[in-house]
Amino acid sequence: MTAFPETPFGATDRLELEPVPLAVIRHEGLRIADLRDAFDSGYGAIAAHFADGTLTPAGPALAIYYGNPMEVFDLELGFPVMSAPVQPIPAGEGPAITASALPAGPATATTVFGPYDGLGAGWMGLVERSLAEGLQPRGISIEVYVSDPTAAPEDLRTDLILPVS
Repeated sequence: MTAFPETPFGATDRLELEPVPLAVIRHEGLRIADLRDAFDSGYGAIAAHFADGTLTPAGPALAIYYGNPMEVFDLELGFPVMSAPVQPIPAGEGPAITASALPAGPATATTVFGPYDGLGAGWMGLVERSLAEGLQPRGISIEVYVSDPTAAPEDLRTDLILPVS
């Protein structure tokens, strides 16, 4: 996957992820209750560097969860970029913006339309269908926020990507 698809995924599409360069803010040891603050500050900090030309976006916002999001997990919030930052970029009082890459390898994916509170059910279905196909999740979950987050809740599109082995 060198670019993010314009068309939605089906119930359980298979794909091969490539290490797309990312500019991210990494948070370690988060809990689900910490997400709103992390999202609100993180995306704004990165967007400010799009506005000043430091970074050039190459795709929609995304979040990469490492570990179980229902427990303690690490999180990378960011965007695909034309080229990842060579040095950390200060991001106000929070963590710096750093280089990362989309985890490479096989994955399954689905698309969820509607409010973000429907993502849990979307993830449960994707994991169940992937396991039924004999695939093992690698402990990484990727959400790609395809639509503008200011859109009406019913118009939101989020692609869920589950790296598997």
